[in-house]
Amino acid sequence: MRRERWVALATLALLQIFVVVAGSYLLTHDTADSPVSIASPKPTPTPLVTAGPVLAAAGDGALPAKGTLSSTLAEALGDPGLGKNVGGVVLDAKTGATLFDGGAKTPVTPASTTKVVTATAVLASVGADVRLATTVVMGKAANSITLVGGGDPTLAGPKTVADAKKSKTDPYPKPASLTQLASRTAKALKAAKIASVELSYDASLFTGPMTGPGWKPNYVPEGTVAPVAALTIDEGRSLAGPRFSDPPLAAAQAFATQLRKSGIRVDAQITQAKAPAGARELARVESAPIYALVEKMLTESDNDLAEALSRQVAIKEGLPHTFVGEAKAVHQVLRRLNVDEGVEVNDGSGLSTRNRITPAALARLVATAASPANPDLHSLISGLPVAGFTGTLDDRYGRSDSKPGAGLVRAKTGTLTGVNTLAGITYTAHGRLVSFAFMADEVADAGAAVAALDKMATIVAQS
Repeated sequence: MRRERWVALATLALLQIFVVVAGSYLLTHDTADSPVSIASPKPTPTPLVTAGPVLAAAGDGALPAKGTLSSTLAEALGDPGLGKNVGGVVLDAKTGATLFDGGAKTPVTPASTTKVVTATAVLASVGADVRLATTVVMGKAANSITLVGGGDPTLAGPKTVADAKKSKTDPYPKPASLTQLASRTAKALKAAKIASVELSYDASLFTGPMTGPGWKPNYVPEGTVAPVAALTIDEGRSLAGPRFSDPPLAAAQAFATQLRKSGIRVDAQITQAKAPAGARELARVESAPIYALVEKMLTESDNDLAEALSRQVAIKEGLPHTFVGEAKAVHQVLRRLNVDEGVEVNDGSGLSTRNRITPAALARLVATAASPANPDLHSLISGLPVAGFTGTLDDRYGRSDSKPGAGLVRAKTGTLTGVNTLAGITYTAHGRLVSFAFMADEVADAGAAVAALDKMATIVAQS
């Protein structure tokens, strides 16, 4: 499936080249006017990228005129709306050569472009095809069971499943269902002639604080992100408010309700308890594969999913399952890939105001993911929003100076108060594959900053 997805992506890219070339012809001819089931926690020592140039999957066209590109981008990077601390870079994806350097090594608060780092790390470490499992096991006492979280924030609660049925459309990627887990559990209990149980829940896979270093106190109350937990449903979203204050308990309560509907009596008191070692598994449901979760995270800029995936890197790398542990694990993976320079992260989502990444580092990560040497990283590219069409770029690229980039630019956005960033990939007018990153974290005018970023990406696509 991933092979077919990548073939489709390559086909789209070639189609984009044709559109650009055809468009150039028309313009020049004066015509009229888109617990996780992870194996050993020990890291795999073999790097996915060897020393040397990054090889692009395609895009061997002529390089853009460096002087013209630099002067045009330098002028755009000086837009007053971007503020004083700005940086930008354009890299040739095939050779890694710098085509434009406008403060390429300037550390900037990345906001959600941090998710490019998270995507790289989880795909390289955990693997593209791994699924996150939520399980139910027998508890310590007779007729007791434990609901065990495996770190899947996309686990769908009863309301989400009901809404999906009403809409008659399947969400992508299709999430695991708490209702199905309850049904499978009830079936196993009835087969064992157990009609009444005591329920506990285990969310111990993730440890430490549930909010990240450098997070603003309003993030959870306003619904930007839920407290990070190994057991949650619907990414911690509640019916009464934006987010559950205790996602594991809320998930366990919803599970108990579904068990009762399936004919199992559940004790009113639901407790938190660690599942016994080696406990017999009664039922399980599994998430979509990591590659699909990465695509969702990038396209929608999903903070909850980003934090869960970053935590899986810590698990796989054998480090503490905390914010501190995940940051160390991510850097450990990036070092193996030789792409750690210029990256400093404290969370997986980019909500942390302590994160600092250089434009050069982001562009390098994107180029690395596009390399044919790294097929397991390709979901990073397919997950990037398409300018003017998908995800966080669907309502952008409508201005006269950015509209030509619609359908050609694929890029991850980043937005915090005073921060606007954009990092991605595109083909140039001559069919050369290039990666880019443009960043500002002392933004004077957010609207003007977004317009400037989109304009610069379009300049690259037309170069």
